[in-house]
Amino acid sequence: MQLTRFTDLGLRVLMYLTRQVGSDSVTNAEIAEQFQVSHNHLIKVAHKLGKLGWVETQRGRHGGLRLAGDPRQLRLGDVLRALEGAAPLVDCIQQPCVLRHGCLLKLALDDGLEVFFAHMNTYTLDDVCKGRTATTLLSLHRSASAGRA
Repeated sequence: MQLTRFTDLGLRVLMYLTRQVGSDSVTNAEIAEQFQVSHNHLIKVAHKLGKLGWVETQRGRHGGLRLAGDPRQLRLGDVLRALEGAAPLVDCIQQPCVLRHGCLLKLALDDGLEVFFAHMNTYTLDDVCKGRTATTLLSLHRSASAGRA
């Protein structure tokens, strides 16, 4: 299993906003520059995060993004499931498989995916934004602030 670029960027945006310094919103342009990603792709990710209620978005001159809630309450498994969607790891119907009526592979993979999400829910956004990660995130914020000055 590999996360989509969309999900990867969604996680990074949430992490960046978790260690936001001060009360100012963070612009899409700042995040796109810090993570060296397409501004258009970032806008799609930010829109989705806003629709999910995890990020507050404000348009206009003083607009930007900010985390909408407590990062200690945002479980990684829930984030991954919401961003990745509910697609199964294998689809035995779309590309018909001759084994599908007696095969236990799909069941095993589906069970494994549920175990993965459950395990990821033992971590919160706050958990993965501590230690060296926190130091790096704060450094990114400082370099963005210095670039605006």
